[in-house]
Amino acid sequence: MPDKQLLHLVFGGELERPEDCKFRDLDKLDIVGVFPNYAEAEKAWRAKAQATVDNAHMRYFIVHMHRLLDPDGDGKF
Repeated sequence: MPDKQLLHLVFGGELERPEDCKFRDLDKLDIVGVFPNYAEAEKAWRAKAQATVDNAHMRYFIVHMHRLLDPDGDGKF
């Protein structure tokens, strides 16, 4: 069986308040991309996070899409 794809989504945007997770404007979300594994997603996340470090309201996230697509982890979806 070939290696499983463990897809990860990296996205971010400006939050209303740094301590919350509510975005100011959903139309301005930065969808960085979908990556084949966590290591590649982390590289993209780190680059975006570093590039926006001066904006305390800007946050980037990694979403484990493979867990959403296959919550049981049995590969049958």
